[in-house]
Amino acid sequence: MWGEIQHQREQILALATKQGASNVRVFDVGVRHDTSPAGEVNLLVNLEPGKSLLALAGLMVDLQELLGCDVYVTEEGGLKGEHRERVLQEAVLL
Repeated sequence: MWGEIQHQREQILALATKQGASNVRVFDVGVRHDTSPAGEVNLLVNLEPGKSLLALAGLMVDLQELLGCDVYVTEEGGLKGEHRERVLQEAVLL
């Protein structure tokens, strides 16, 4: 999956910008260079002030169509506790 993410990098970033998201990072399965399930990409983003969960939902749909797999988009501010620390440590800037 990592290769496909890298191949589609410019399109992913353009879609993120369109929805008001920046600082796009990949975490979990998406950043592992081994053979991963062909089915999931997890992205971490920052949203522009005033953007809502609808922007995240729109970005998820756009990216699922582009990549042909399940895509989950999380806003950095929504991360809490130990999960937050793990994700922030693991996340790779796209």
